[in-house]
Amino acid sequence: MAKQYKIAVVGNGDAILPFQIIGFDTYPVNEAQEAEKLIKQLAKSNYGIIYLTENIAELLPELLRYYDTQVTPAIILIPTHKGRLGIGAARIQENVKKAVGQDIL
Repeated sequence: MAKQYKIAVVGNGDAILPFQIIGFDTYPVNEAQEAEKLIKQLAKSNYGIIYLTENIAELLPELLRYYDTQVTPAIILIPTHKGRLGIGAARIQENVKKAVGQDIL
């Protein structure tokens, strides 16, 4: 039987609340250390995808670089209700450039 992974959403409480309605596991955090500890815990607990708000992600560049080299979990950055910081889009562009060999976006 194939291994089944869970989906988590980590970030500011106001920004992640809507994800709880659609059934994702939500984890509100306010500080970088708290988020880093939680993400490491989730990675060991069968989470295949972790959505992370951009405002928290910008505080954890080393952690993101580490998980970029791992198969799971995939950490996907999302904007908050206050708007985008552009970090998530930049990461997608960088990954496409690595995969294709040039910037096609």
